[in-house]
Amino acid sequence: MSDLSCRTATLPEVVQMLDWAAEEGWNPGIDDAAAFYAADPEGFFVAKVDGQPVAAISVVNHSDAHAFLGLYLCRPAFRHQGIGFALWQHAIAHAGTRPLGLDGVPAQEANYAKSGFALVDRTRRLTGTLPLQALTLPLSSPEDFPALARLDRAATGVCRQRFLRVWVDNIATRKTVLLREAAEITGFATARRCREGVKIGPIVAPDAMAALHLAGQAAAALAEPLTIIDVPDGSAAFGAVLRRNGFVEGFGTARMYRGAAPQNGDTLHAVATLELG
Repeated sequence: MSDLSCRTATLPEVVQMLDWAAEEGWNPGIDDAAAFYAADPEGFFVAKVDGQPVAAISVVNHSDAHAFLGLYLCRPAFRHQGIGFALWQHAIAHAGTRPLGLDGVPAQEANYAKSGFALVDRTRRLTGTLPLQALTLPLSSPEDFPALARLDRAATGVCRQRFLRVWVDNIATRKTVLLREAAEITGFATARRCREGVKIGPIVAPDAMAALHLAGQAAAALAEPLTIIDVPDGSAAFGAVLRRNGFVEGFGTARMYRGAAPQNGDTLHAVATLELG
């Protein structure tokens, strides 16, 4: 094999990784790179052959107690040469002894199991349209972050403040709406504009109907009816509500963990991203 090297990726290389993901049909968010990179600047890796990037992966350490793997990609001309697995071995060491999660296609479950990953849940990608409505829920503000971090941790079982702080910051292509009861924030949803439509996640809400209301308001914040939502099987009620509203399942992923998996709460109705959990 020509000269192969594996190293930590720069932010421009993370942008390139997401462009590769778009070419594979993953439909990443327009401005995902900065939010992903903020979660762990040391958690993105590329393999180069003769100085040319040919494969990528992320192993993001959200905290001292949790890591997540994603963006595992190899350019078509360089597959089946051991390059991707060499990069996998290089990158996975970044997690140390932390429990490490991933969302993988079911066809790869057996391969991930060989690396010590066990199935803990499944996620269904549901796509449909939500009628555009007036935006009546408030957008998040920096002062809301402590409450959102508490809700997110209760929902996901994970402390991921570096990622979440950027993710819920309102920019032109990403908006977070809040559900309040009196003065208390009881739920939130983040919508991000993608190459096609918007993806909404996380959705943290008291119940499935509140989750649907948040989804509609998040889509309204970006004025985009075409909506993609990744729903864990643990929120089957929300998945059923979406299907009754015309959403169709495109594919599913296997949520797998090496080590002890965090416990989702009953308020998690959609995951934030399949790349970072």
